[in-house]
Amino acid sequence: MIERIQLLRNIGQFDNVSPPPQTALTPFSLVYGENGRGKTTLAAILRSLATNKPGLLTDRHRLGAQHPPHVVISHTGGQCVFQNGAWTQPRPQVAVFDDAFVSANVCSGIELQTSHRQNLHELILGAQGVALNDALQGHVTRIEEHNTRLRELADAIPANARGPYKVDIYCSLEQDQAIDAKIQDAERRLAAARSADAIRQRPGFQEFGLPDFDLDAIDSVLDRSLAELEAAAAGRVRTHIARLGRGGEAWVSDGMTRIEPVSEGHDGEICPFCAQDLGGSELIGHYRAYFSQAYEDLKLAIRQTGVAIRDMHAGDIPSAFERDIRTAVQAHEFWKDFAELPEIEVDTAAIARQWNAARESVLEQLRAKAAAPLDRMVLSPEVRQAVMDYRARIAEVADLSERLGAVNARLDVVKEQAQADDLAALTDDLTKLKAQKARFDPAVVPHCDAYTAEKTAKAATETLRTQARAALDQYREQIFPAYETSINEYLRRFAASFRLGEVQSVNNRSGSSASYCVVINQQNVNVTSDVGPSFRNTLSAGDRNTLALAFFFASLDQDPDLANKIVVIDDPMTSLDEHRTLRTREEIMALRARVRQVIVLSHSKPFLCNLWEQSDRNVSTALRINRAAVGSEITVWDVRNDSISEHDKRHELVRGYLQAADPDKERQVAAALRPILEAFMRVAYPEYFPPGTLLGPFLEWCDQRVGRNNEILSAGDIAELRALLGYANLFHHDTNPAWQTAAINDAELTDFAERTLLFASRR
Repeated sequence: MIERIQLLRNIGQFDNVSPPPQTALTPFSLVYGENGRGKTTLAAILRSLATNKPGLLTDRHRLGAQHPPHVVISHTGGQCVFQNGAWTQPRPQVAVFDDAFVSANVCSGIELQTSHRQNLHELILGAQGVALNDALQGHVTRIEEHNTRLRELADAIPANARGPYKVDIYCSLEQDQAIDAKIQDAERRLAAARSADAIRQRPGFQEFGLPDFDLDAIDSVLDRSLAELEAAAAGRVRTHIARLGRGGEAWVSDGMTRIEPVSEGHDGEICPFCAQDLGGSELIGHYRAYFSQAYEDLKLAIRQTGVAIRDMHAGDIPSAFERDIRTAVQAHEFWKDFAELPEIEVDTAAIARQWNAARESVLEQLRAKAAAPLDRMVLSPEVRQAVMDYRARIAEVADLSERLGAVNARLDVVKEQAQADDLAALTDDLTKLKAQKARFDPAVVPHCDAYTAEKTAKAATETLRTQARAALDQYREQIFPAYETSINEYLRRFAASFRLGEVQSVNNRSGSSASYCVVINQQNVNVTSDVGPSFRNTLSAGDRNTLALAFFFASLDQDPDLANKIVVIDDPMTSLDEHRTLRTREEIMALRARVRQVIVLSHSKPFLCNLWEQSDRNVSTALRINRAAVGSEITVWDVRNDSISEHDKRHELVRGYLQAADPDKERQVAAALRPILEAFMRVAYPEYFPPGTLLGPFLEWCDQRVGRNNEILSAGDIAELRALLGYANLFHHDTNPAWQTAAINDAELTDFAERTLLFASRR
């Protein structure tokens, strides 16, 4: 049993409330509160305690409160504390009837939705059935979780990796060790098919290469000299020419052609520069040998060798080689998608550098030879190494050209296939091959394995679901007819003009729900119909609330642990007619004897007062939710003070004064005399003193009928009533403006009070 609400903090209208010990709850507890004071909050707290749903409390977090809700409820076995968003322990034996019950199990406003029928299904099943249904729903939920997980696992497998395959087929693909070769071949054939026209018109690879250096010929030229020219003489000539400076040799050579004879018929020659006779010059003889035709031939050979090297290794030749390489690269770029090709890795810049180095070094040697034609020379090791480095490049280029040329036969096959292949079929084949390869990619394998495992787990859960559904169906066949009988009995007790029919369980994709129809005038009304008679247009607000109460009480009847139930009822008489309110009170009182505790919350004082009058005071408590300085508070409620009428209160006031005079109440006593007389007349003479009648006009009617057959009061009664009224009018606002200051004599007041009570007790 819930013994006391010890703390309500930061929730709804309750700021920081610790109700006093006098507010302890008993087996039958009534709680009064005006609308908006916190009754619904208390019901929500107890519902949260029963269902262990923290959201029912956190959603009611007090506006403006800095800290979260904190609730402490003591019960027979200890305490239930809600703090930090959770209960220390729930109390599932608590059953709550409130707006949330109606909204969850019956309807939302005038609408009856799928969720209502599903919740009603659980309500009908009871604890045993709910356990069976929970087991079924657990399997259904797990299947949904399997489906969600399968979708997540499927989404985790890249769609581009799956290709045309659906997930199930994709995960079942087998591994192929030759998949890479198959994919490469398929890619090339597809590319060729897409470019069939271009392939048909495209030529294969052309031969290309680098020119070489004829080192033997170069060595031969460098080694040549003039045998008839003595070395000493040649040395003297070179020494002399060296003294002449730059261009000296050319100048002397040209000058030798300009020597003239001294005179015709005489030996001797004249210097073309100084016109002296050269006959005695020893150097002229050396010059003649040095600048002979053989010498000229030697220089010509040296020059021609250099020109030949320049023509073969300079000018347009390097550019032509680069064009050949670019052409090969372009052809390679075109054909690489269609056939296996050797890679073209030619560093033309490096080749150009080594080519230039070899060429320039050879030419430099030839220039040196040209400067000293008679000197025997050989290629230096540096020059020879430069040529060897260049020759390595020649070999690389020649090898590449040969390997590319060997591909041309395969390219002819590609051309033939491209004309015959089906583009769509090749595309599909390639997509499937790529998907098959991706299936066993290390990044994809775990996802496929997880998907397969989840699919197997789902199949096992589906088997359990089938078994659980069979057990639930067997139980439902027994419980639903009994529930229909019980609920219709409560509707009869509540004097409802309708009954329920065809109460049964139906299966749907998400589990099970309750189906029923409303029987009005022996006609079945489909409650879910969109047109015509239905739940929303055949049942009034009172009918819907009556139906909700019947559902609630009928569900309690099905509970095998009813004796230990704590039943909380919040405003059960909303929208009910007077006769149904009476029946509701009777059912609540009857329920009190069958459960451990009943807690009734209401904004209606008359409803609670009537329950209080019927209750056993030894096990009953009445509490009140009042407005406090901040929010609301819970206090003890004096039900008796709110149960008696104003007429009863006035009588009690006057009788109390007669027993012991109280100067502080004498004016209240005097003011109560006239209302006592008026209330008596309405009861004693209702046909002559209807509501709104004043005693003055009433006395005039009485005077007119004295002594007649229709006499109302005797002459003596009229006189006494006039006297009493005359005194009472001294203390009434509409007959004496100074009634609040009129003098009061205790003896006089006592006399008129006794006479008023005596007069109001006659007839």
